[in-house]
Amino acid sequence: MKSTPTTIQFHELIGLKVRIIKSSDPSLKNISGEVVDETKNTLKIYTKDRIKTIPKAHSVFIFNLPDGIKVKIHGSLLVGRPEERLEKFRW
Repeated sequence: MKSTPTTIQFHELIGLKVRIIKSSDPSLKNISGEVVDETKNTLKIYTKDRIKTIPKAHSVFIFNLPDGIKVKIHGSLLVGRPEERLEKFRW
């Protein structure tokens, strides 16, 4: 299944470019980089010089899909491991 704006929440996020546009922690706003790891509740984002751990549930992200489309998504939709999120998807 190809990553699209409507199916992004069911896909692996590692390797995608991302920017945080809103967070309960104001110091995390506007952080951007590449997703290098994902846990059930966090994304690890490689910025220019280090890796930052961002809580999913309290943030809003813009992901750049491989085809250039930008997708805004609330982190609460991303909580869970990719394989767990896929189980929620109904064909």
